[in-house]
Amino acid sequence: MLIRVDDLAGPEIRALLEEHLRSMHELSPPESVHALDLAALRRPGITFWTAWSDGTLLGCGALKELDPRHGEVKSMRTAMSHRRSGVGRAMLEHIVAEARSRAYARLSLETGSMDAFLPARRLYESFGFSYCAPFADYAEDPHSVFMTRTLG
Repeated sequence: MLIRVDDLAGPEIRALLEEHLRSMHELSPPESVHALDLAALRRPGITFWTAWSDGTLLGCGALKELDPRHGEVKSMRTAMSHRRSGVGRAMLEHIVAEARSRAYARLSLETGSMDAFLPARRLYESFGFSYCAPFADYAEDPHSVFMTRTLG
């Protein structure tokens, strides 16, 4: 598996992000969808990666700088045909390593509170993330959970 910075220009990544946004809107009310679209992912302060194997897009993830010591995991998505194959774990390892290399003291994320998000929450828990209050510009929301971890 090759994880690389992506310019978000390819049709494969556009399709995966459209799938991601569609899924988020199916699972959550509009005001509770915090997934970023292509334009938002291109903003300064966000680094976006894709995971590939033999020319096939496996998944994606991003790291948003909230401030010089705090980052946020964004846009974690594994292509449906590659779920449960370690793509999400590899991407999260990559993002955590990058956050450490940037000397972030803290890494946080928002994900859904519904049962469909349980595998994601378990993955984050396995990486040492714990539940916390809303951070950055987030507000309490029954459809969202917030998680954070310190980085050493």
